[in-house]
Amino acid sequence: MRVTHLSTYHLFGGAAVAAKRLHQALLNVGVDSTMLVGTSNRQEKHRPAEGVSYLANNILAEQTAFGRFVAERLYFLPFERDSSVRFQFSPAVFGTNLTFHPAVQQADVLHLHWINFGYLAMPDIQALADLGKPMVWTLHDQWAFTGGCHYSRGCDHFLTHCHNCPYLKKPGPHDLSYRVFEKKKTLFQNSRIHFTPPSHWLAQSGQNSALLKDAPFTVIPYAIDQSIFCPVDRKQATTYLELADTGKLRILFGSANVTDLRKGFAYFAEALTLLHRQHPELAPEILVFGKGRSYLFNELPYPIRHLGILTSADDIVAAYNAADVMVVPSLEDNLPNTVIESLACGTPVVAFQTGGIPEMIDHEQNGYLAAVGSAQELADGLAFVLTHANSTVIRQNARQSAEARFSEAVVAGKHIMLYQKLMSERVNE
Repeated sequence: MRVTHLSTYHLFGGAAVAAKRLHQALLNVGVDSTMLVGTSNRQEKHRPAEGVSYLANNILAEQTAFGRFVAERLYFLPFERDSSVRFQFSPAVFGTNLTFHPAVQQADVLHLHWINFGYLAMPDIQALADLGKPMVWTLHDQWAFTGGCHYSRGCDHFLTHCHNCPYLKKPGPHDLSYRVFEKKKTLFQNSRIHFTPPSHWLAQSGQNSALLKDAPFTVIPYAIDQSIFCPVDRKQATTYLELADTGKLRILFGSANVTDLRKGFAYFAEALTLLHRQHPELAPEILVFGKGRSYLFNELPYPIRHLGILTSADDIVAAYNAADVMVVPSLEDNLPNTVIESLACGTPVVAFQTGGIPEMIDHEQNGYLAAVGSAQELADGLAFVLTHANSTVIRQNARQSAEARFSEAVVAGKHIMLYQKLMSERVNE
């Protein structure tokens, strides 16, 4: 069985990381898996990996790929409401035809992941579907069934037909979201794609949408290598990160982009203020990793250590293991890699009860679920974990929940069963 995964990036962003981990999990169980990546960034140019090939594999191809990315952003520029939504909406008008690429031609199954930012446009997806091969699409956000946004942020127009889009400067009955929605309607009417969202929340959202209400869905969570993401000695992790061994409790926050409003750092900052006021006996240290620095860093009531962008697994594992609790105050999210990674390292998670997160955290067992937008409940959750009478038990629960839900063998096995089923259906037609 030959499976080709299509992803804009290899390691940049949560969706790319999840795609890469599935690719590796399949390789580990003997599947002939290839990952065809649209482009690279500075972080991943010099990090070759087994079975991963770049569509942009020379300077000219890289410039062409970057040109498609720029063209896509310039196309959207006149429509965007403001700069805060610039990368939150993808019209998918620029892409490349992959039908003649050897990795596509030789594949028994095509598996799409996050394919925006100039990698695949709607006609390119249609061309792949027209090859007649079984096609699987892992939904890493809501883009496939909206008029262009990656997360609807409370807008429910995708349930009927996108229009009057809150992401647009001039929303209207036949705005850009309406036109993109119409193109997707044509695409899905003429394609046979099996969708594999990693969370039941995203599956339900897709199944309720006007575009995918009749499409087949199978929920399969993300995989993680739990021999890498595992508990290690706290002192060892502290030394690795060059942190002072003060014996203080530590709270960890991590995001690809710390300043992304959807990731909720402002709620975390408010929760820390409440924690400081209501539990003066606690004096935790705050660890933060990810791109950017929030303007709120200087207003936190506790000392903060910004670890920057962590690119290696060793760095990331050390950060989780140096912390007593991970906080994920996302206002909207699918199945965050940060939660999976933290649990696998035995670090409990405090998070808002949104998206697929309640499917990962067992309240007061391996973490704490707070009402969305409630800084007070977030503070209560932090206090619960930091003052827990038996921290060893809650850390063991975290690890065991990750082993049961996100192991490579379990997740790879579910995908293989689906691939075989789809291949058999095509043969028997």
